[in-house]
Amino acid sequence: MDGTFEIEVRRSAYGAPSDADETLSIPIEAPVAIETNGIAYAVMMATPIDLEDFVTGFLMAEGLAAADEVGEVVLHEVESGEWGSGHVARVNLPADRLGPILERARRRVGDSSCGICGIEGVEAALRPLPPLQRRSEASPEAIGRALGALRDRQPLGRQTRATHAAAFCSEDGAVLAVREDVGRHNALDKLVGHLAREGGDPAAGFIIMTSRCSYELVEKTVRAGCPLLVTISAPTDLAVRRAKAVGLSLAVVARDDSMLLV
Repeated sequence: MDGTFEIEVRRSAYGAPSDADETLSIPIEAPVAIETNGIAYAVMMATPIDLEDFVTGFLMAEGLAAADEVGEVVLHEVESGEWGSGHVARVNLPADRLGPILERARRRVGDSSCGICGIEGVEAALRPLPPLQRRSEASPEAIGRALGALRDRQPLGRQTRATHAAAFCSEDGAVLAVREDVGRHNALDKLVGHLAREGGDPAAGFIIMTSRCSYELVEKTVRAGCPLLVTISAPTDLAVRRAKAVGLSLAVVARDDSMLLV
């Protein structure tokens, strides 16, 4: 599965004498139920590609497991009648992780991988982040090279024009890995999960997101241990304040000719 679905549409141009029939590729959005040790934890809406990476990154971002604690992710496709199919992802974690999972699963309402759904109270949503251990040495020129190279590494985005990409890049600007999804949070979870599964070190490079710089992306980047987050759109105030508090460098409104360093 390439994550796309084709529909028949009619292009209506303003002032044109007649309409034209076309085929449009759109991204698939499907429910993904995550079960840990047989316990239903959350149902996320995601593009059903690279789901093993997604589940691994999601569990890490939620603080439920470290990279080496996530077992094999077993996927099962489930038919949903007229709405297509969904997926169940089953994974086992160490026994000492089950207490927090049981407690949080009891309260959780998980419909988005935003990092705060189902959490009770402001204090829980703004839980402390670990300070980063190093600063990025990537130059603006290296970031610019990575931005340029990323355009050719988004097959789903080129086909649908409706998805986000998360890319991990070396400090000299080489794009090493890319993951795509309809949700920016999902794309980043997939990328972090991929690095964990392949033994990559997020501290040795930087992350690019084809989205605004939101609080949730800062949280996930910091928890992954990456020292620099680059986004093509502007940040929110909370994203900036949380990033500064733990030493995460931000490059925002990143374009071909310039970027804003925060």
